[in-house]
Amino acid sequence: MAPACRTYRARVDTDVLIAWFGSNARALPWREPGTSAWGVLMSEVMLQQTPVGRVAPVWEEWVQRWPTPVRMAASTQAEVLRAWGKLGYPRRALRLHNCATTITTEHGGVVPSDVETLLRLPGIGDYTARALTCFAYGQRVPVVDTNVRRAVARAVHGAAQASAPSSTRDHADVERLLPADAPSAAVFSAALMELGATVCTARVPRCAQCPLREECRWLAAGRPASTEERKPSQRFAGTDRQVRGLLLDVLRENDLPVQRTQLDLVWTTDPSQRDRALDSLLTDGLVEQTPTGLFALAGEGQGRPARKASTERW
Repeated sequence: MAPACRTYRARVDTDVLIAWFGSNARALPWREPGTSAWGVLMSEVMLQQTPVGRVAPVWEEWVQRWPTPVRMAASTQAEVLRAWGKLGYPRRALRLHNCATTITTEHGGVVPSDVETLLRLPGIGDYTARALTCFAYGQRVPVVDTNVRRAVARAVHGAAQASAPSSTRDHADVERLLPADAPSAAVFSAALMELGATVCTARVPRCAQCPLREECRWLAAGRPASTEERKPSQRFAGTDRQVRGLLLDVLRENDLPVQRTQLDLVWTTDPSQRDRALDSLLTDGLVEQTPTGLFALAGEGQGRPARKASTERW
């Protein structure tokens, strides 16, 4: 756990970290010069709980198909859900479509550049809003994710792991480290995030390759072990998430609404679990029931209100 008393006698060497980033940053497509704020927004949403390797090819397809919010807003929710494919947590796809619609209708198709306005967009939380203002618009604003919190906990506070998240405290931590000028601060923010993602990792940190090894308090203290219990990894096989994905696969592969029997075939192990998964898809607005009792992706079922799959067969 991080020390209760936080001091900043030793600061992170911003020049060293920025120079390291210049030579070691991963070649990610959304970092390419000329990437629009909309492209950055799509990447940030896709990267939530999804590895970079899975996101990159899908993102490149999306920026070709939907280079602007206006183009996405003109598409249907079902088209966006189909293009989302296997990225997981498909509600993010609907939120992107809703966000594109709001940007188009309320902001003239231009992604806002300030945190407060971004927070009023559908599906945009504090992290995403800050990441956009920093990485898309080059503003001096603290951006904190799990990787940043861990790197700061070690380098500045000498703790193996960050303590429980606190937006006020975590943003203040990073704010104190940012260079004064906005362009350098934006690069530093990206560098600090890259450091946590590729070097100062949770389980096997590569301290010998760390540009901050000379000033890292955790390394200087002998890399004391964390006193917090390690959370068990989340399983996927057999979960409602897996069943939801299987049901969505059926609907993505069919251009027309399908019979309930087609959905029943994807998960026969536990019918009650399948019903529960379908209920949740209906409730989340990812799936719709047609007036004739068929099932379709959002926007293809004429928007009939969701009904409980577990209590009635269609």
